[in-house]
Amino acid sequence: MSKKKAQFEVQENESIEDCLNRMKQEGYVPVRRTEKPIFQEIKKGGESIYEPIGRQIVFEAMLIE
Repeated sequence: MSKKKAQFEVQENESIEDCLNRMKQEGYVPVRRTEKPIFQEIKKGGESIYEPIGRQIVFEAMLIE
């Protein structure tokens, strides 16, 4: 038996469309999309600066019944 809810993260080597297709093949439909920025710490002088270097996209999905 599969779980009713699942999370699918867009991998580095795939597009958003690829992730949605993978979700569909497993029998899930997306219900929510969340994005989180990914930061890199850079030390300049004596202080730390955080620069955004990318984003993590996660889809919350429900099982199609």
